[in-house]
Amino acid sequence: MMPKDPVTPLTAGQRRCPICDKPSVPRHQPFCSQRCADIDLGRWLKESYRVPTDEPPEDPSGDTEREPE
Repeated sequence: MMPKDPVTPLTAGQRRCPICDKPSVPRHQPFCSQRCADIDLGRWLKESYRVPTDEPPEDPSGDTEREPE
C-alpha cells in the first residue's frame, strides 16, 4: 500500500482547494488546478449543488393555480 501524499503546510492567508483539499494557487483560486475548477463547474452544470429549502417543488407543467376573482 502506498503512503498518502503529505499535506503541504499552508502559508499565511492561503486556503485549501474545496475539491481535493490541496493548497490553492492564485491562478485558479479558490482551487489548486484547472482540473479541480472543471470538476466544480461540472457539478454546477449537473445541478449537484442545491440549497436546502422548505418550499414545495415547482409544477413542471407550468400550470399555476389561481384563485377565482
